[in-house]
Amino acid sequence: MPLRRRHDNLAALPRDPRADVYPMPAVPYGWYAVLRSVELRPGEIVSLHYFGRALIAFRGADGRPAVRDAHCPHYGAHLGTGGKVVEGTVECPFHGWRFGPDGRCVLAPFAPRTPKVSLGGFAVREHSGLIFVHSGPDEPSWEVPEIPEAGTRQFAQPIDDTCRARIHVQEMRENIVDESHFHFIHGQSEPLVQEWRSNGPFAEARGRISRRILGWDIDNTFDAFMYGPGVMVVRTHGSALSVTAVALTTPVDDRTSEMRMLYYIRKPARLPFLTPALKLAFRAVALGEVREEVRIWDHKVHQPRPVLLPHAKGIKALRRWYAQFYPPGPLAQSGDPTSPAGTRSNDRTSGDQG
Repeated sequence: MPLRRRHDNLAALPRDPRADVYPMPAVPYGWYAVLRSVELRPGEIVSLHYFGRALIAFRGADGRPAVRDAHCPHYGAHLGTGGKVVEGTVECPFHGWRFGPDGRCVLAPFAPRTPKVSLGGFAVREHSGLIFVHSGPDEPSWEVPEIPEAGTRQFAQPIDDTCRARIHVQEMRENIVDESHFHFIHGQSEPLVQEWRSNGPFAEARGRISRRILGWDIDNTFDAFMYGPGVMVVRTHGSALSVTAVALTTPVDDRTSEMRMLYYIRKPARLPFLTPALKLAFRAVALGEVREEVRIWDHKVHQPRPVLLPHAKGIKALRRWYAQFYPPGPLAQSGDPTSPAGTRSNDRTSGDQG
């Protein structure tokens, strides 16, 4: 019987209130992908909800994306409900006020002069088929590099899978360095051995993953590149299958996080017609394993000081690195986010269009 079936009854369990308590703020500072580029067409408004905020996304007259707060500062209407894009600005459905991509009001019908009010929002970047926003009190000091697999024909169009869980976004990232779970969830014969490196907001975990998939023995290199708190690119290379997984983890509110996975499968050079079959096989295995993790995440509690075995080194290393993305305070100053520092709070910062 597959391991994932053992946890199917978790959804019916009462939720322990400790599962919503964390020693770190809900929104680490950094870049997050909130949309794929194809999901934001010119002339349309897309409503979003991340970081505990109602948001809208639209494209300005130059085609560049903007992500702003959703509610009109005039009288509180939600601009994504009946609003429209007019000449690269978003027009409120209630009273016709218009706001540019930088958030500033550019038109207020019947007003003797245009009010000096703005929609809050974020610095925005678009590349690799994704729209990123920066959450934090300051201008971005680093950038997410481009992801080559998103723009080459050597890889198939991605398998796109999104799920949400009642878990802090940091714990979603800790999953990649949890050595032992690769045996119980992903079929690795023994705990994964990884090499950890970090450089400022960037980090990397390297290793090998060996397992059996649909009767095939897979022995692949495993390289996870982390770009701040919300973006990770995992590349696995092998003779039978090479996959690049783009893991986009984003806080939804102070209790929920979203994980969007884009799986880019390399087309077999000599047998490209096998690509659809490879995608089907990969989907059948990988997506079920992700759902197993989500079911567990939904009911786990945060352990500030987990009981780590001698081989389990990744979680502590990642927590120390991840601490830099939180506001200065006891958590960051100690350099050890395993020390309790209060309860979870909700980040409400905003930045300017970039």
